[in-house]
Amino acid sequence: MSRVIGLVQAKGGVGRSTVATTLAGELARASSVALVDCDMPQGTALAWGNIRRRIGRAERLAVDTARGQAELEEKVGRYRRTADYVVLDGPPHVGEMTRAILALADLCLVPIGASAAELWATANLLLLVEEARSARQFDLRIVWTRFRGHTRDARDLSAMVSAALTYRSLEATLGYRGAYASALGQGLTAAELPDTQARREVAALVDEVKRIVGATGEHPAPDPQPRG
Repeated sequence: MSRVIGLVQAKGGVGRSTVATTLAGELARASSVALVDCDMPQGTALAWGNIRRRIGRAERLAVDTARGQAELEEKVGRYRRTADYVVLDGPPHVGEMTRAILALADLCLVPIGASAAELWATANLLLLVEEARSARQFDLRIVWTRFRGHTRDARDLSAMVSAALTYRSLEATLGYRGAYASALGQGLTAAELPDTQARREVAALVDEVKRIVGATGEHPAPDPQPRG
């Protein structure tokens, strides 16, 4: 059975597309994956996927777009039949597309960087989450990005999150590393660069997400391929 993983946030610049492309690229090492960019016309995930196709690393990965709720529902329905994992990269605001992702995903990940502003934006998003969970049950986890766990600010923010939010955080975190931005611009994941610590973080993230959503059977590589 296919698993749908949604990335949602009400604020830009928190690493949403970084997490989405990292998961899509790494899961596609052994499984069939569809990555749907729901943040058009920005299209960060789409651009990443087009580069990845050009450098020959998208054999088991399809990258597609959705510009509205109906289109997203149709494409998720189709990819559920052909892909092991469907990753949805949501927009940086709360609206129709975010609602649709919350209605479709088996697991929603909410990236938060190390700032109070991102915590405040997430608190507003979680009001919408509670509304969505009144209609259906799905898992939701906070994922820390640009995380510097040894600093006082990071410890204070972690305590704020624990006090303000009722949702669990992933144990895996992505640190404050240039490898993530560099990988995104090259159509890669940070695990494909020589930063050893980033590789460990990515491996931990992927392993934890796979444990949460459960193992899937394998499908052949899904179509369509990324568009220009």
